[in-house]
Amino acid sequence: MPHLTTSDDKKLWDSWLEERDNDACDALIRLYMPLVHYHVQRISVGLPKNVVKDDLLSHGLLGLFDALEKFEPDRDLKFDTYASFRVRGAIIDGLRKEDWLPRSMREKIKKVEATVERLEQVMGRNVTCDEVAKELKMDSNEVAQVMTEHFVSNMLSIDEPTQESERNETYAATIEDKRMLSPESKLVEDATKKELASIISQLSEKEQLVISLFYYEEMTLTEIGQILNLSTSRISQIHSKALFRLQQVMLKVKQ
Repeated sequence: MPHLTTSDDKKLWDSWLEERDNDACDALIRLYMPLVHYHVQRISVGLPKNVVKDDLLSHGLLGLFDALEKFEPDRDLKFDTYASFRVRGAIIDGLRKEDWLPRSMREKIKKVEATVERLEQVMGRNVTCDEVAKELKMDSNEVAQVMTEHFVSNMLSIDEPTQESERNETYAATIEDKRMLSPESKLVEDATKKELASIISQLSEKEQLVISLFYYEEMTLTEIGQILNLSTSRISQIHSKALFRLQQVMLKVKQ
C-alpha cells in the first residue's frame, strides 16, 4: 500500500469525485485494498476448501469499485465504513450466486439442524457441539464446521432485493435506525445480549480467549495461534466449537 499524506489522499479523492479520473480511481483502489483483504480473511474463516480466496478477492474488488462509484462524501459516513458494507456484501453475494454449498453439505445442515432442535426440546436448553456429534455419530469438529458454513450461507447483502416488499427495494431500505430502537427491538436486543453473555461465560477459558482476540482485537487465526503457541488449524477448531454455541442464539434471532 503506497504511503500517502493527508494532502495526497485529498487530491486523489478530488480528482476522482470531480473528474472521475481513472488514475485516481486506480490509486484509491490500491489504497483501500487492505480493506478488501481484511474482509476476505474474515469471511473465508470456516468456508469449505473448495472456495478459492482469489474468487472472494475478485468479488470484494467489485464491491470496492461499486463503493467508489456510489460514495457521496456529503453524507455523514466515512468511506471505510461505507466501503466495508459494499465489499462484504459483494463477497457474500458472489458466494450465494455460486451456490458454493454442495448438496451433500446442505443435507448435513438439515440433519444437524433437526438434531439440534430435537435435543433442545428434550433437554430444555442449548445443546453443545459434542452432544450433537454424539447423537449423529459424527466428529464434533465436523458438526461445528457444518453449522459455520450454514451460518455464513444465510448472511444477506444489504443490496439484495427483499422478498416481502412489492416495491423494488433492497434490504438497505429496511435497515432500522439503531439510534432509535423501538421498545420491542430493545427488549429483543437486551435478551439476545444477555443470552450470548451467558453462553460466552460457559465457554472454556481458551475458547473465550480465541473469541475475544478474533472478534474484539480483530486478530487473524494465525496471529492467535502464535500467541497461544498452537497451530492455525487447532485455533480454527477451537473457534468453530465456540461459534457453534453462539450461533444457536444468533440463528434463532434471524428466524
